[in-house]
Amino acid sequence: QVQLAESRGGLVQAGGSLRLSCAASGSIFSTPVMAWYRQAPGKQRDLVAKVWIGGMTNYADFVKGRFTISRDGAKNTMYLQMNSLKPEDTAVYFCHARIKQTSLSPEIDYWGRGTQVTVSS
Repeated sequence: QVQLAESRGGLVQAGGSLRLSCAASGSIFSTPVMAWYRQAPGKQRDLVAKVWIGGMTNYADFVKGRFTISRDGAKNTMYLQMNSLKPEDTAVYFCHARIKQTSLSPEIDYWGRGTQVTVSS
């Protein structure tokens, strides 16, 4: 089975930095797109950033200039470097990956369990 494993988040003071990772494991042919989402208590889940195989990226306006998304194809791993963190960045961060298990398989969406990031003021 395919599994997405996020690294542990943590508690960071405002202005600090944190790096998250997400590793996809199992039978994987390709991961056309990987992304990070986040959800704060009582709020909707929002896209943070996404990255395609070709290197194209897309960022939410509220993280542009502060967060950087990247991926390591050889390891099917995605990273999110978060700098200049703000208290409003506090949320559960979820890894998402669209995965083809074989060359003829359909693309299927997978989600990680989520990891807590807390930014204190």
